[in-house]
Amino acid sequence: MFENLSEKLERSFKLLKGQGRITEVNVAETLKEVRRALLDADVNYKIAKEFTDSVKEKALGQEVLKSVQPGQMMIKIVHDELTGLMGGKQEDLNLKGNPAVILISGLQGSGKTTFSGKLGNYLHKKRGKNPLLIAGDVYRPAAIEQLQVIGEQADIAVYTEEGLKDPVALAKNGIRHARKHGFDLVIIDTAGRLAIDEEMMKEITAIKKAVDPEETLFVVDAMTGQDAVNTAKEFNERLDFNGVVLTKLDGDTRGGAALTIKAVVNKPVKFIGTGEQLDALDIFYPERMADRILGMGDIVTLVEKAQEQFDEQESKRIKRKLAKNQFDFNDFIKQIQQIKKMGNVKDLAGMIPGMNKLMKNVDLDDDSFKDIEAIISSMTPEERENPNIMNGSRRKRIAGGSGTTVADVNKLIKQFEETRKMMKMMSSGKNLNRMMANLPNRR
Repeated sequence: MFENLSEKLERSFKLLKGQGRITEVNVAETLKEVRRALLDADVNYKIAKEFTDSVKEKALGQEVLKSVQPGQMMIKIVHDELTGLMGGKQEDLNLKGNPAVILISGLQGSGKTTFSGKLGNYLHKKRGKNPLLIAGDVYRPAAIEQLQVIGEQADIAVYTEEGLKDPVALAKNGIRHARKHGFDLVIIDTAGRLAIDEEMMKEITAIKKAVDPEETLFVVDAMTGQDAVNTAKEFNERLDFNGVVLTKLDGDTRGGAALTIKAVVNKPVKFIGTGEQLDALDIFYPERMADRILGMGDIVTLVEKAQEQFDEQESKRIKRKLAKNQFDFNDFIKQIQQIKKMGNVKDLAGMIPGMNKLMKNVDLDDDSFKDIEAIISSMTPEERENPNIMNGSRRKRIAGGSGTTVADVNKLIKQFEETRKMMKMMSSGKNLNRMMANLPNRR
């Protein structure tokens, strides 16, 4: 996500490198490249021009401190403008109703049904809500089945009525059912079409009027670029929704929709979908997204994801083992499993400042751990607990059992030793530079 935009913006800022101050001449050259980068990212020309005009006005009116280079000042101005363009601040959901009702809208194929399940899962786990999913797509049996499967995975109830083909009646009946059975949140999935049509618009408008939801969310596929923005505009004119959900931001998207949808419809992006997994849903923070676009990483989100998987008792146990130099392969595999639970590995790496550039040509995904897990699984319990007993014959047997080579096994054992040293340094509060110098390399 935004990889190409990040690279092009970085190149444009280099035009100011070595300049003593910001002038109309050098800022014009830089902003020409910034505008080109935005257009390549599928940002509407009018918005791209307004954006660079605003940056130029602020840059030329800015007193550059002696301690700050012009390029750094420009990055700060562009960062603030990007944050403003995407909405400025994070917008929360209104969940005050009893039950609170959230209506999901969008075109067919945008990811509405999957998002409905993800949102229910998120609000159940993170906000302590007791949600009911209403399968309001009465025309497509596959949509009902899909929602039921997702509901089962998330342990969330799904309301359906076999034979009922009136989505308005279904929605009202579902809300009555929620009140009667103590659900404090209702999420209504609705039917989509392959394109915007009058029948669909009348139907979703009628559902909204009948149930008076606290939140109406518009779900759109970010990979459709400016088409996503145009569709959002048409939906908003008829539905006056409260917020946007951008799905498939983990795909090969240029990011134009995420950057400009707020400017076009004046409604905030509230969530972004970053994968197929049930927990691959993130709150949209404009400032954090601006950080990532400009290669500053997103340490706050990374720490939040880590905290979700943090087990205080396990941490104390590991610390005790490290102090006694007893950290073994059983502990090592547990750490890998915790990292995998945090989300897509390459996305996580991108949250570390400067890592996007380092990881550009590295094929890093969840399968990256497959060989490691296979090798450790091929070890005997004794070998996992006592890595020091790994002689040549044991390594050969482990390689054969895991479908890898002896070189792969040797490499893993070396990485394990380096990781053990690094973790011991972290636990004893040693110098960070020494810790970074001992980081294991994958290749």
